[in-house]
Amino acid sequence: MRIANLDGRLTLLTGDRTTPTARAIDVEGASEGRFDADPQRVYDRWDEFRAWARTAGGVRGEAYEPARLRSPAPRPPQVFAIGLNYSEHAAESGFAAPDSAPPVFTKFPACITGPYGSVVLPAGGHTDWEVELVVVIGRRTERVRAEDAWSCVAGLAVGQDLSERVSQMAGPAPQFSLAKSFPRFGPVGPWLVTPDEFDDPDDLALVCSLNGEVVQEGRTSKLLFGIPAILEQLSAVVPLLPGDVVFTGTPSGVGMGRVPPRWLSPGDELVSSVEGIGEMRHWFVGQEN
Repeated sequence: MRIANLDGRLTLLTGDRTTPTARAIDVEGASEGRFDADPQRVYDRWDEFRAWARTAGGVRGEAYEPARLRSPAPRPPQVFAIGLNYSEHAAESGFAAPDSAPPVFTKFPACITGPYGSVVLPAGGHTDWEVELVVVIGRRTERVRAEDAWSCVAGLAVGQDLSERVSQMAGPAPQFSLAKSFPRFGPVGPWLVTPDEFDDPDDLALVCSLNGEVVQEGRTSKLLFGIPAILEQLSAVVPLLPGDVVFTGTPSGVGMGRVPPRWLSPGDELVSSVEGIGEMRHWFVGQEN
């Protein structure tokens, strides 16, 4: 099952999303008001919604333009981000790979945005790219065991952990969360895909391209801490809430790790994709005076 946020409305997608036959079903209308139009609120009733969605296959739906898509989790109560979760990325960042638990930080929810559109580059900064697989939580979860962790996942999406490195490295200690939370620095999309849609949700390819050049390639099977381990570790400390977003880590190839470093510039186009989900496209512009 694939759900989307189309013009701010909860939508169920049917058909092949890569062809013109793909259709969007407005959930509020098709359910006769049983579920409202707000995409974020569906996660509070995720099991009930999934049961209803199995009966909606006969609804025709409408064609749609991808530019109308927004984040499938537009207002997550909590956003978690996992750092140094691929060994080669840890090495290019100058850190040892974590052996017992990965570093965790947040992206403040106000930075969450959709899968298409422009992003303003902070003046005087060095903005970097980080393609990631994103997990959206489907039910309140506390102290879940790794072997049971997939049961709390609503679905998967593509994510970009855009990062402003000057702010990140300023001061006596790194400002990871603040430097990664400028407006529109948390793209998520283009839709949410439930785990049952994948042959193996623990082994998906990630690709990030800048102006047509591939700058990152990886597979989630290379995560040092896979999704079940991440959710076990997080939920041992804090309850995971319906609609929470988890960025699971980025493979090597970020701009900071290059010699010389490479940063996003006005006019650049960034394409982020995950196998079996889809792609996001973003364009970068400078700040107006």
